[in-house]
Amino acid sequence: MIHPRPQLQQAIERALARSRVVALIGPRQCGKTTLARQFVPVDSLNYFDLEDPVSLARLDQPLTALQGLTGLVVIDEIQRRPELFPILRVLCDRTPLPARFLILGSASPELLRQSSETLAGRLEIIRMAGFSLAEVGAERQMQHWLRGGFPLSFLASSEADSLAWRRNFIQTFLERDLPQLGINIPSSAMFRFWNMLAHYHAQVWNAAEIARALDLSESTVRRYLDLLEGAFMVRQLRPWFANLNKRQVKSPKVYFRDTGILHQMLGIREERDLWLHPKSGASWEGYVIEEVIKATDPDEVYFWATHAGAELDLLLFLGGRRVGVECKRVDAPRLTPSMRIALDNLALDHLFVFYPGERPYPLAERVTVLPLASLARGGEALDIAGG
Repeated sequence: MIHPRPQLQQAIERALARSRVVALIGPRQCGKTTLARQFVPVDSLNYFDLEDPVSLARLDQPLTALQGLTGLVVIDEIQRRPELFPILRVLCDRTPLPARFLILGSASPELLRQSSETLAGRLEIIRMAGFSLAEVGAERQMQHWLRGGFPLSFLASSEADSLAWRRNFIQTFLERDLPQLGINIPSSAMFRFWNMLAHYHAQVWNAAEIARALDLSESTVRRYLDLLEGAFMVRQLRPWFANLNKRQVKSPKVYFRDTGILHQMLGIREERDLWLHPKSGASWEGYVIEEVIKATDPDEVYFWATHAGAELDLLLFLGGRRVGVECKRVDAPRLTPSMRIALDNLALDHLFVFYPGERPYPLAERVTVLPLASLARGGEALDIAGG
């Protein structure tokens, strides 16, 4: 079953019209291959899947194999052959240009630094994740929060099937995907770290505390965290430093990017478990943050907090505007002193408070409460509410 993703498809089309190489990057199993096959059929000579032995054999002499192709060429799982990047530079510098390239990758440019350096000025990057709330619809919000956005988890026929898929995904990621990126860490060690990280979801990163608990060095747990971020499993939300006479938090906050994977790690199996779990509020916060980022595609994202207790869950820079976001899993959010401080100290153009309810309402000047379901319309919900 193919779930339509028209906005992503249009973004790829626009990028291919103006760029010689387009990289579609995101975690494994988030739907990159399904999208690419809508542009080039998998049985085409222009399609290379680097997990397919036949494609690998065809690329034994990569320059010879690629230079005669015309039109759009797709190379899937490009991180398996990073030596292809210098060849792509040569091919996309030809005049006239006989072929453009759509490359798919499951590792960030920071993890594959060679790609951004070799193809500088020639490469346009589109970041992709699992299904967004806008793609699945507001009526399936609870299922989306519980199962996460990975297509095969979200679309599974039962909760048991969704759980089984996520369990296998975690095992495959640890035992196969990380080693393919050249990361030689025992899968059991990374699993212990990842599992412990679930209990720190939505908290400020404390390397010393986690290192002590796992009997590892702080540099080692920092490396583990960076690797999981580079593979799109976690987000390190950096702090924003305002020019204030206040002590401000300077460490990042850590979030699982997919709530389904988070819930698998926390042992949350069904909706009732989720509402009763002590990490339910933290899970909701991470879910809202990811959906806001997907919907708005901001220029920059941060959180803000002071040691005196004032904080803002999310600070977005959107086309010159400063927009704040608060995540409240309560029936009727109220204006708090922390919100007032954030409005004034950060000079916010508007502050949005997302909650699980159904009715939007103004809370104060420049403060609006919105149902999370409003993000099913995409980022326009913020534009409309904020005026």
